[in-house]
Amino acid sequence: MDNKKLWERYKKYLCDCPSIGMTLDISRMDFADDYLVRMEPAMQKAFQSMALLEAGAVANPDENRMVGHYWLRSPERAPSPEIRREIEDTVKAIIKFAHAVHTGSIKPEKRATFSRLLCIGIGGSALGPQFVSDALGTSDDRLKLCFLDNTDPDGIDLVLSKIGNDLAETLTIVISKSGETIETRNGMIEIAEAYRRKKLKFEKHAVAVTGVGSKLDNQAITEKWLARFPMWDWVGGRTSITSAVGLLPMALQGIDILEFISGSALCDTFTRNTVTFANPSALLSLMWHYATDGRGGRDMVILPYKDRLQLFAKYLQQLIMESIGKEKDLDNRTVNQGITVYGNKGATDQHAYIQQLREGVNNFFATFIEVLEDRDGHSVEVEPGVTSGDYLNSYLQGTRNALYENGRQSLTITINRIDARSVGALIALYERAVGFYASLVNINAYHQPGVEAGKKMAGAVVALQARVLSFLHTHPRHLFTAEEVAAALGAEEYHAEMVLKILRHASANKDHSVGMSPGKHAAASRFESLA
Repeated sequence: MDNKKLWERYKKYLCDCPSIGMTLDISRMDFADDYLVRMEPAMQKAFQSMALLEAGAVANPDENRMVGHYWLRSPERAPSPEIRREIEDTVKAIIKFAHAVHTGSIKPEKRATFSRLLCIGIGGSALGPQFVSDALGTSDDRLKLCFLDNTDPDGIDLVLSKIGNDLAETLTIVISKSGETIETRNGMIEIAEAYRRKKLKFEKHAVAVTGVGSKLDNQAITEKWLARFPMWDWVGGRTSITSAVGLLPMALQGIDILEFISGSALCDTFTRNTVTFANPSALLSLMWHYATDGRGGRDMVILPYKDRLQLFAKYLQQLIMESIGKEKDLDNRTVNQGITVYGNKGATDQHAYIQQLREGVNNFFATFIEVLEDRDGHSVEVEPGVTSGDYLNSYLQGTRNALYENGRQSLTITINRIDARSVGALIALYERAVGFYASLVNINAYHQPGVEAGKKMAGAVVALQARVLSFLHTHPRHLFTAEEVAAALGAEEYHAEMVLKILRHASANKDHSVGMSPGKHAAASRFESLA
């Protein structure tokens, strides 16, 4: 396509959203001019489904739950006065608590004020807060944040080493809706022990964000933690950023949560528009559908040209892949839906995988995220009349053109600047696009049976480990192969591999008192109790 035609296509398909400081350019997706017209009936159906969801319909039939993350930034749209009041009261309580922490009214056990914040959570209870903290943090943050988002002992030690002697002035938030998320529970136990080793009481530094009446909620009440904030069953983890899950860490860090909520709400208002051409979330979902043929046929590459947005791709991986990656559709047909999401930041990508994107397998579509404002203030000229930010912008434009010239498709989202309002709007844009896309492909975006299956299998492995170690310790001074242990336990043949992995892990760590005598290959290794 020549430059004149491309310019005309740009003018025709640019979606300009001035009230949220955002534009969406879909002109470099190679859909035919009649594509949006053909998809209009499906898109109108998606609008209707979204309207029902926002009105309080049971949108997650598997769990018989409403899906209400949109009410979090527009409480007046909640389906009952009780829910509206809970949302509004929680925001007020978060602001009040953060103020009390910042002024020293709420303080640690043995220090004058809190200076650090440790958030313990996983998945949606970590990815959103991590992204926003990284995007909006400054050297003037009221509390310095770190996150514990796994059950990796070495990772826990690394976080604790970074905190060091500041643990005495560290406020810890434990985030888990059920209060029984294993990774979060393990992190909490390890951190509580770290406080104990410093002769500090964990409860004097602890806050819970959890479901009312959960195991964690009851623990926080019994142990008299500093505060408790609610998680509701109508808010999923990956869409919980405008609940206490995200707002509490933000407020404690010093981010203006009312501006963040406002940006999300403004984007929600804009993306309720049922005129498809004027709705950026609708256009985004349609481009996903076009690029992937509605079946995940291409990967989604997120390319934000801003260091502060470097975690956005990681955040979107969960939001999109956990929402869209489904085996069954709403009619219980096997569809194996999904869109693979990955990304890096510009201009780092110039030295990473842009080579393959331009010249390798054409199995993706790119989303460039452009931020117009380079920094708050003037920039140094690195060449006469040229700043570092000018180079960043030129790399974005150059890469975008280089991909297009070689037949690679892309979208471009442009925002004016990075602030609480724009980041809130960016998140809301994608949340609604995910909901629209789910309607277009007839799936439930708000459950995650595959995640639950993995958790159940992990529980089975832990249970098998207890049997394996018990067998070994009741047969001291005997060496066994994994296959012999599996046979003795009456385990199915395929469990021999799992038994071997359990024993190799146990022998590599002093906690379980297991020794290993290496064989010619791993399966021939023999294990014994050292207890």
